[in-house]
This record gives sequence, C-alpha cells and structure tokens, in this order.
Amino acid sequence: MTHDFSISRRTVTGFALLGSAALVLGAGGRARAESAATGADQAPGDVVLTLPAPTGHHPAGCRRLYLVDDSRRDPWDPTIPVRELMLTVYYPACDVTRLAPAPQLPPQTADWFGRIAPLTPLHLPAAGVNWGATRSHTFEDAPPLPGRWPVLVHSPGGGDPRGLGTSLAEDLTSHGAVVVSVDHPGDPAAVEFPDARPYREDTVRTTVFRGDPRDQPAVARTMIDARIADLRHVLDRLGHAAELPLPRGLAESLDLRRLGVYGHSAGGSAVTEVMHEDRRVRAGVNLEGHLDYPPAAPGAVAEPFPVAAQGVDRPLLLLGSEGFNRRRELGRSWSALAAHSGRWVRSARVADANHWIFTDYAAMLPQLQAAGLMTAAEREALIGTVDPTTSVPRVRRTIRTFFARHLAGH
Repeated sequence: MTHDFSISRRTVTGFALLGSAALVLGAGGRARAESAATGADQAPGDVVLTLPAPTGHHPAGCRRLYLVDDSRRDPWDPTIPVRELMLTVYYPACDVTRLAPAPQLPPQTADWFGRIAPLTPLHLPAAGVNWGATRSHTFEDAPPLPGRWPVLVHSPGGGDPRGLGTSLAEDLTSHGAVVVSVDHPGDPAAVEFPDARPYREDTVRTTVFRGDPRDQPAVARTMIDARIADLRHVLDRLGHAAELPLPRGLAESLDLRRLGVYGHSAGGSAVTEVMHEDRRVRAGVNLEGHLDYPPAAPGAVAEPFPVAAQGVDRPLLLLGSEGFNRRRELGRSWSALAAHSGRWVRSARVADANHWIFTDYAAMLPQLQAAGLMTAAEREALIGTVDPTTSVPRVRRTIRTFFARHLAGH
C-alpha cells in the first residue's frame, strides 16, 4: 500500500529509543571553477552508479534555486558579505515526455566530490567511479502538476552535498509532496553556483572541514548555528514563493499550512532546533542528529540545544541506526528531548544498519562493493549489512508514513 500525503493517515508504530550520530566530513578549500571544469579524468570503464526508482504515482520535476540572505555575512569566509544558498525544489510534475533525467550531482559538484570524498573518514574510492554519471528519476523544469502539496524542507548531513538525499526526496515527491533540499555552502564537499560574484570569483565552493566537527567545538557550533539561520531564511522565502523563480504555477501549489522538516546528522540537528523555534513547522524527522553542542573542553558537559532542554509540542520522529558508534553519546540528548516532550516524540531504529543508511549511499555503496571498489567492512562501517532492497523501502516508508499522518489535509 502506498502512503500519499493527500489520503494516508496511518501512523508509524513499533518505535524504540535509539542512539547515536556523527557527521560526514570533508577536506579541501575554495577552488577555481576553471580548475573544477577540467576534473579528474574518467576512465571508460568507470562504474556508473544507479538510484532506486520512486514508488509513487507522480513523476517528479525539479528546479535549482540560488538564494541570497543579505542580512548576514557568510559564517565560514569573512570576505563574503552575504550568505548564499543553493536549493533544489522537487515537485510533482504532469508531463516529463522527451525530458532527460537530471543528474544526482551537478557536473562541477560531482567532479569535486570525487576529489574530496576519498580524503574524508568515509574513505570512498579515489578512482573507478564516474560520480557525475549517476542520474536521478527527476526531470529538470518539468511543468508542475496542479494541486495543493505539503512542503518538506531537507537539510543534508555535515559535509554532504544536497544531492546525496536525492532518492528519498524524489520518492516523497512521487507521493505528492514538494521537497526543498538545501545546501549550506562552506560545509558540503562542494556546492556549485550558477555564476561567479565580485566577492566569490569561483562558481564552486568546497568544504572548510578538517576532521570531525564534533571534535572541534567552535566548528561544530558554527556549523549548526549557520544551518539553523539558513533554514529559517528558506522558510521566510517560501512564505513569499511568488517572488521566487519557480516553474509557472508551482508557487500557488505550495501548502505551507502543511510544512515539515527533515534532515540527516547535522541536518537532523538543525531541523529539530528550527522546529522548536519556528511554529510554522508542523512536523519533523531527525535522522540521527545530535541535539547538543560538543563540550568546549575535555571533561566538560555538552550544552543542550534549547529544543533538548525544553522539548517540542508537535510531532517529531527520531530515526536512527542500530550500528552507529556514537549511539550512546547521541542518546543523552535524545533522552533529554523525549523527557520534555511527552507523547510528541517517537523514535525508531533501522536494524543491521549504520549512520549513512539515510542517504543515497544506502543504494550506492553495495554497488561499489560488488564492483570491488569497497570492502565488506568498509560498507558495513558506513551503512551496515542490511541489503538496499530492505533498507531503502523501510526508510522511505517510515518517513513518508510519518509525514502523511501528521501533514494530512485539513
């Protein structure tokens, strides 16, 4: 049975309190677009990875958006006097004939991701993969399907480009939602902009991270605070959707009375605090994100987010994995939140899984293993042993059913 947002009121059952989260990391710095354009050479035999198809009734369209918040400076680069954001808006489409599927990652993002990812704790292969060849099941600038669609705002994990959340976003869209996926420049491995600016001579920004932000308290605080402000700005701009360069008719289809948020890892941290601060949000899903700032010194106590100290009064799902090695650390902030929230918080975990099971890696890493580009131990450390034919439908269905229930039509 499918769970479309317009009709389903089924609940998520069988929850159990779970554990821990960590952040995806990167290494690198700013890079000139002309350097990115040359890229690492792709060999003819490089593996092309695929994503699982959406399961809903609607084809998905998408539009990339560039937003500028001129009320604040960039938190990572003091030479940038504004905060720039890149978004992908996924929406139900009515006609995708003769249109080609959009790439999972834009060309320069894919090129820099291929350079940076092997240097991160993920230890992805340095060669043998054509990261830019993976196609989504979404069609860029397809005409929107008329209707009134709930809106879900997505924040990816720390260091992750927003494109690594493509599979879940387009599945939610296929069941009748608009998904707004947000990149937080300076944080993801790479973010590709439409053009250069006087204060940014490159069209690509790469990550500033060196190691795990949870081990660098000042970096971790900047990351989370920047994401919260980014997401609040996106919500503000969605409130004036007619002023955004969206496909014709889409702005009128956004039902902001049915607004939800979801995010993975650092994204889960940020969306949970945004939900606490902003009553426009009706429901949220935290995919293994901490709800405290790491201790400023060894032996010090972690500082809880306001949401963990005060709780929530709207539906929130905490969804995690059985195998993640920060589960105990995460459990402290999640337990604090649950203690202050009563019936509003539910939690669940995915068996035989690890932290990145909530991203496109769930489907991609088994393909790398099958191609001999990743060992079984490397795959298990990232997504666990669960097969994608089990994990992908389970994660999709759990999140979709939760939002379908709590964002049901009035």
